[in-house]
Amino acid sequence: MVLLSFDTEEFDVPREHGVDISLEEGMKVSIFGTNCILDILKANDVKATFFCTANFVQNAPDVMQRIIAEGHEVACHGCDHFNPKSSDVRDSKKIIEDVLGIKCYGYRQPRMFPVDDTEIEECGYSYNSSLNPACIPGRYMHLTTPRTFFMKGNVMQIPASVTPYFRIPLFWLALHNFPESLYHSFVNLVIKHDGYFTTYFHPWEFYELKEHPEFKIPFIIKNNSGKVLIRRLDRFIKMLKSKGEDFITYSTFVSIKNGM
Repeated sequence: MVLLSFDTEEFDVPREHGVDISLEEGMKVSIFGTNCILDILKANDVKATFFCTANFVQNAPDVMQRIIAEGHEVACHGCDHFNPKSSDVRDSKKIIEDVLGIKCYGYRQPRMFPVDDTEIEECGYSYNSSLNPACIPGRYMHLTTPRTFFMKGNVMQIPASVTPYFRIPLFWLALHNFPESLYHSFVNLVIKHDGYFTTYFHPWEFYELKEHPEFKIPFIIKNNSGKVLIRRLDRFIKMLKSKGEDFITYSTFVSIKNGM
């Protein structure tokens, strides 16, 4: 089983590097990238989960309707990606459900920061995917947390996949910077060991970041972005499909593991 997900937010990476970027410009970049992602998923006939900020949902009605119409899951990713607040757990759910007329079952905190588990449960989420159990100095140092899904109260925790033993992260940056054959090998190792694989990307990665030095984005982020990443993701999906792997949403995974 493969749980493919996308943190669908307004592009704000330049702000992390001292560059001012408007919501309008950030949305333009992310809407472009989301449509690229949807094209890849449609061409390969696979489903995914889109963790969306309230900002994105409110400012991209057409692409949100496309996500829903093509059978993907919409989950919550806070309100404003650059300025997360504790109230976002509740507020983003209400905003997104009201705007789209759907039910959201999952949450992921921006940048995989910690989130109040009690609040998650009280808001009625059935799963939380706000943990990258990797060893990445400066951001993720989670060597003692579980690598695979586990329960906290009535909420299933679904961490991003890392390799067994050494906890090598296999999220978006890995597909950008690892040799493809090595990345594929690590993913297959995880599936063999854990029985499933989960990872995440962002729409703005599929934009030609190298053509915009004004964003002041580090090389490790813009490396193999845009059209190169489109091809890499397409080949990655095709590789897993050739091995008979099913692509499922996070909600479907929760239902399977809960025996529903």
